[in-house]
Amino acid sequence: MQDRFSFVPATTDRLADIEAVFDDCADGRNCRCAYWYLPNADYKAGWGEGNRSWFRSLLAQPRPPGILTYHENEPAGWCGVAPRVVFDRLHRSKPFAAVDDRPVWSITCFIVRKPFRRQGLSRRLLNHAVEFARANGAECLEAYPVDQLRASRVGDLYPGALSMFLDEGFVEVARRLPTRPIVRLECR
Repeated sequence: MQDRFSFVPATTDRLADIEAVFDDCADGRNCRCAYWYLPNADYKAGWGEGNRSWFRSLLAQPRPPGILTYHENEPAGWCGVAPRVVFDRLHRSKPFAAVDDRPVWSITCFIVRKPFRRQGLSRRLLNHAVEFARANGAECLEAYPVDQLRASRVGDLYPGALSMFLDEGFVEVARRLPTRPIVRLECR
């Protein structure tokens, strides 16, 4: 089954497939990755249709905001990855404040449709997100995963599990919240 997956940049011509992935996820259908991009008041006000509309405008920009995976021709998963500077929440967040002044890229979320969960697809999305960032000039990649060993709500794994990032070579560089470290990977 593993060899039947393909990974592509999320572009406007794939909107229906991206929406199929988001719509198969309770929070994803309302969030549309707006959580990371928009000020909190705008994000909450747009919950649902407003964020859906906002995402369509994001997708229309020249740089794809992430990658999409297919199993054969069926949309299966999403990973948000872009330069850190585009994420408003990261600018405003004390727990996820910049570690230094390096121009890093950020991996913000994973969504895997229900039929494709528990098959290692998030890890494969992570590997392809790294390739995508490198191909687009990233020197360093950063993420904000959940430390499942310390978390009380392990169900909120949209940012990914810490163990997955560490297994793929990321290194913890800061931890300002008990369950949410900042991890990095050099892309050179």
